[in-house]
Amino acid sequence: MTVAVETGLWQLDPTASTVALSHKTFWGLVTVKGTFAAVGGQGEVGADGSATGTVTLDVASLDTKNAKRDTHLRSADFFDAENHPEITFAVRGAELRGGDTAHIAGQLTVRGISRPQSVTARLAAADAEALTLEAEFTVDRDQFGMGWNQMGMLRGLTTVAATLRFTRAAA
Repeated sequence: MTVAVETGLWQLDPTASTVALSHKTFWGLVTVKGTFAAVGGQGEVGADGSATGTVTLDVASLDTKNAKRDTHLRSADFFDAENHPEITFAVRGAELRGGDTAHIAGQLTVRGISRPQSVTARLAAADAEALTLEAEFTVDRDQFGMGWNQMGMLRGLTTVAATLRFTRAAA
């Protein structure tokens, strides 16, 4: 699919978007999965094809289907939701490459710590009124001050999978 994304303002549709994470735990034997129920964002595509924007996750909305674990993940050992209620990804630039692939460069902020993050996304659908991006990438939680690791149970990188649907913002 070769597409040209329409210029203008775009609003993330939280009802049609998902951001999930997964991480191997218990020495790689179990994969913990969770989703963020509250996702927000917006973007702008310029006349020159440049793109900027922000995706925001409400840390308190993380759901792993285990209330005790969710409480621990929101604590200072991990996301520290009380002091850092949001995770943000600020898009600094996006470039369509080879049909339906986009290279997105931005800055990921977790627990008040910002790091550059590049993502390759697939433009899953696009027309004049809506577009859907799908991406999967890994994050090293230690880089964001989440080093808690009782008895070495947590190893490796956390995988983030996102499906983000944007609709044209009203003028």
